[in-house]
Amino acid sequence: MDRRQFMIGSGLAASAALVGSNASAQTYPSQMVRIVVPFSGGSMTDILARTVAEKLATKWKQQVIVENRPGIAGVSSIAKGPADGSQIMLTSNGHSVVGVVNKNLGFDPIKDFAAISRVATTAVILIVPPDAPFKTLAEFIAAAKAKPDGLSYSSAGVGSSTGIAAELFKSLTGTKMVLVPHRGQPESQVSVMRGDTSMAFTFFNVGGDLIQSGKLRALAVTSKTRLPQLPDVPTFAEAGLPDFAYDSWFGMLAAGATPKPIVSQIARDLAEVLTDPALVQQYAAQGVSITSSTPDAFEAELRSDSERYGKLVAAASG
Repeated sequence: MDRRQFMIGSGLAASAALVGSNASAQTYPSQMVRIVVPFSGGSMTDILARTVAEKLATKWKQQVIVENRPGIAGVSSIAKGPADGSQIMLTSNGHSVVGVVNKNLGFDPIKDFAAISRVATTAVILIVPPDAPFKTLAEFIAAAKAKPDGLSYSSAGVGSSTGIAAELFKSLTGTKMVLVPHRGQPESQVSVMRGDTSMAFTFFNVGGDLIQSGKLRALAVTSKTRLPQLPDVPTFAEAGLPDFAYDSWFGMLAAGATPKPIVSQIARDLAEVLTDPALVQQYAAQGVSITSSTPDAFEAELRSDSERYGKLVAAASG
């Protein structure tokens, strides 16, 4: 085959592949779609995933189910799973540092995934047991500094969204505490509620009822202004720690080899269903901001967070 024939053949092959990808996007989804959540049921990620699944099922006129696969097994199932959009994942910003926490993953948390879109952001709240001796953030920090490793904190693991918040908090305050990892956010909260651990971070739509009922005590929230639902809980700036700025995001990913037309379509459809005023209002009442982004913007955010929090988490886990 001469050079001209080779170039024509290559061009035809590339055109055929492009047509095939576009055609698959136009017919997507042609089967049930599974949204994998790498956290336990009742977690913030799980709650969002079930809302998104219901909206997309209506939009697509196709069954969309949520499956909880807590831990690395769930994340790996997406990285190594079908790259056709039939299986996607909704996760938190802890995904950006999962490779730092787990050295032998067998996959790359950035390169082996296709970023689809951000779904939501929310502030995090520092909680302590209801009968804890410290009633303010300043008192808690003083107690932690007075006895290094004398206090403990719970989270869904050092690489989880609330785990990152805890590591950032320790770094900024110069405190040392013992991590007690749990399977998910609900379990982490129960640990604090029982007094088994001294502190944790949570989200309003997961722990708000427990805070309002007095089963947990909230010391500060990372939002710029106080949450209307918790008017007596100061922001970290008001409580004396203005440098602690941290919001947790939640977003959707697919297998890295998923065709771009399919990724783009999921992103567009997701952006459309997330503009539902009733949905936005429902989550706003829970302290959650519903938002979306382009695949490129979300990938840039993933890479930025991996760089920003990677060293912090590496120090905590190593």
